[in-house]
Amino acid sequence: MRIRSVRAAALAASVIGLSGLFAAQAVSAQAFPSRPLRWIVAVPPGSTNDLISRLVAQRLAESVGQPVLVDNRPGGAFVIASDIIARAAPDGHTVGTLLTPHVVNPFVMKDLPYDTLRDFTPVSNMVIVPGVLTVHPSVPASTLKEFIAHAKSRPGALNYGVPGQLTSGHLSVEMMKVMAGIDVTYIPYKGGAPAIADLIAGQIQLLISGPPGVLQHIRTGRLKAIATTATKRSPGMPDTPTFAESGLPGYDTYEWYGVFAPAKIPKDALDRLGREVARIVKSPELAERLGAQGAIPVGDTPAEFDAFIRREMQVWGKIAKQVGLKPN
Repeated sequence: MRIRSVRAAALAASVIGLSGLFAAQAVSAQAFPSRPLRWIVAVPPGSTNDLISRLVAQRLAESVGQPVLVDNRPGGAFVIASDIIARAAPDGHTVGTLLTPHVVNPFVMKDLPYDTLRDFTPVSNMVIVPGVLTVHPSVPASTLKEFIAHAKSRPGALNYGVPGQLTSGHLSVEMMKVMAGIDVTYIPYKGGAPAIADLIAGQIQLLISGPPGVLQHIRTGRLKAIATTATKRSPGMPDTPTFAESGLPGYDTYEWYGVFAPAKIPKDALDRLGREVARIVKSPELAERLGAQGAIPVGDTPAEFDAFIRREMQVWGKIAKQVGLKPN
């Protein structure tokens, strides 16, 4: 009788112990995030990337019950922001938005302080943004053919703004120069907002950027849209033809804005971040809002985004070589 009691007590203790273990694991899985999140943005406030990042960050804060603090860290061809993300504690509480230069930099920059693949965990690609060639109203062109003819008549006289070194806006103009045989002058900016302000003021004559930052100015007539860069028309600009439709067949560029975390973050944190970001960007309200601004919502899984990044390195590395960018 006593033996049975001892065994029963031992069994009960074992069950209690396992229950406690499972309860602890459940609490651990639900504990993330346990404090405010820091969201690094590699561009200044007001840029297209910043606007979309803030939209998603606001909704992420609502869904996880913790503040999400946006921290703009522009400069250094996006290396500054990337390095902050790579060096952050790998607990999931620091994430950041990186874009196309993240996969171009390894081909054109020496001695990066991080490894583009090894030191980051892809979380989810938020959007793909086809670019739009926008010009100041003083430029006597309404089509790509007219613009190319005008540029050829004044080699080197037109200034083009670059929202950031090695962004798709930079590489897209360089590709246009090669394919169209024109010469326009490079003017660098730290983000899309100051470049757009100078375009409106007539300090520069052309810019390729994401539609969200320029759409309102196109609609009010302060800027003119000439053509969009991807193979398909931008959802926010269905009446604006593509470069390929406008006389440059084979032309296809775009920007993407993806969420990254440091390498080796816990699986539960990665799974929740990836799930929440994907749900937010694909929600009907935000998908409609992003689409109206010319951005195509993606919201893929961490594994899918990782595979995308590896393909993008091949694609943009080839483009960087095609337009003649060299390691600095």
